[in-house]
Amino acid sequence: MSHEGSNKAIIAALVANVCIAVLKFLAYFLTLSSSMLAEGIHSLADSGNQLLLLVGGKKAKRQASPEHPFGYGRERYVYAFIVSIVLFSVGGLFALYEAYQKVQHPHGIEPQWAWVPVAVLLGAIALESRSFYVALQESNAARGKRNLIQFIRTSKAPELPVVLLEDAAALVGLVFALFGVSMTIVTGNGLWDAAGTALIGLLLVCVAVILALETKSLLLGESATVEDVRAVEAALVGPGVSSIIHLKTLHLGPEELLVAAKIAVSECETGAQIAAAINAAELRVRAAVPIATVIYLEPDIYAEQAPAPKP
Repeated sequence: MSHEGSNKAIIAALVANVCIAVLKFLAYFLTLSSSMLAEGIHSLADSGNQLLLLVGGKKAKRQASPEHPFGYGRERYVYAFIVSIVLFSVGGLFALYEAYQKVQHPHGIEPQWAWVPVAVLLGAIALESRSFYVALQESNAARGKRNLIQFIRTSKAPELPVVLLEDAAALVGLVFALFGVSMTIVTGNGLWDAAGTALIGLLLVCVAVILALETKSLLLGESATVEDVRAVEAALVGPGVSSIIHLKTLHLGPEELLVAAKIAVSECETGAQIAAAINAAELRVRAAVPIATVIYLEPDIYAEQAPAPKP
């Protein structure tokens, strides 16, 4: 998946969320609806999150240094993890706190302003739907045969899964807010507004936990996909390399893969022949899996252990 595709989805989501946040806060100041305040803070948090993803992508492009010899590719994972924290605290916990406050002091929405939150929420749904459509398009181009859930679970690049989850949560949250506001207008009971706000908070907390768990796995270090491992195994074996004794892979970043393997060579080969075989194997691996940017191959004489004699 190209990083440019991720940036397109991020920028589309950023523009939508900034516009939506302004409208939601305007609706809140006119109606004092807790659902609108929670949704405004949600959109503001999402806007900050998209900026964090863009910053992480830019920092990840820095060249390797003596202190970071494998580069800065994991910056994208770090910033994606920060996004989950922001979504949990600024989005989810704030909404739950606001719902609690509204339960303590419920109030309805003034009739002359009743149309404002409904109009803003319907407009926000249209804008978020457009952002979600762009994220879906970019994800469909990147996920291959995986469904969306598998894509979110297995993607090594965090940006598109983050935007997908945020946009999906935003759409569902808008529905919750529309429900709470509409019921408050119809009944005059502010507790419906509080209920909508609480649902938004619970939704954001759940999405934040999912993001945190998935990003934590990437931060700890994940191996290559099954397809890439098979491609590396097939590419390693060739002239001068009879088999693979063991193989380990590790993502240094979404588009950077470390490959370390112990390979079996013939005991009758000279040092020059072994070196040539290793160089050729590296070329084959990079051709088969272009993201294999760092390759370490250790030659060894491999002989299977003879079976124990029968008594």
